[in-house]
Amino acid sequence: MTDQDKLFNKAGKVQDFAFDEHVAHVFDNMVSRSVPFYDEIQRLQTELIIDFLPAESGVVCDLGCSTGTTIAHLTAHSGCPPTAHFIGFDNAEPMLDKARMKLSEQINAGRVSLRAADLSCLTNLPDCDVVILNWALQFVRPIDREGLLKTVYNALKSGGILLLSEKILATDAVLNRLYIDHYLQFKKSQSGYTDTENQRKREALENVLVPYRLDENYELLERAGFKHRDTYFQWFNFVCIIAVKS
Repeated sequence: MTDQDKLFNKAGKVQDFAFDEHVAHVFDNMVSRSVPFYDEIQRLQTELIIDFLPAESGVVCDLGCSTGTTIAHLTAHSGCPPTAHFIGFDNAEPMLDKARMKLSEQINAGRVSLRAADLSCLTNLPDCDVVILNWALQFVRPIDREGLLKTVYNALKSGGILLLSEKILATDAVLNRLYIDHYLQFKKSQSGYTDTENQRKREALENVLVPYRLDENYELLERAGFKHRDTYFQWFNFVCIIAVKS
């Protein structure tokens, strides 16, 4: 059971954000309230992934799988091939514990496996048809991002896809400020977070989440080998990108 996220309404010194037991306990509530159109993005991703899964023995790698929500959506889809296998990677054991509970039935059936892994130093992946990076690359040290995307590219089969969701910076500073203001207003009016909670969370994430501009993410994908890429969803400073391996 996931509780309401109230982590940042407490007094005291703000600590750097970490995916610890406290965050894992409220993460599903936190992410659904913090990412605009979260449910719709999950639906879009699921439909796209099903399009690219082969009829037999497809493999999907979810990097930064957190509590396993995306994998749960995929395995529940009526069009998901029964022989498809899903592998979730995360470096936070409390998040993986939540994923194990959420996906216990699929794990016992052999459809899902979960692995502890640090994305900053992930040098190989199994051959796969789809890789998912949902709001995870932004937490990887900038110096390690290109290497991770090259690992992804090398693991994907020809015609395979990477789905990358990120929070970004606008190229123009004035527009960037405008987008952030609208996002904070969204969190306050639509999600119920207070100004104090928003400010404290921003402070906690300041040295942990490092967003890039959209063009910088595209350049990273280009250098990793992806020639075909497009933004299939955007809401102000939140984007979802599809990249296809030729």
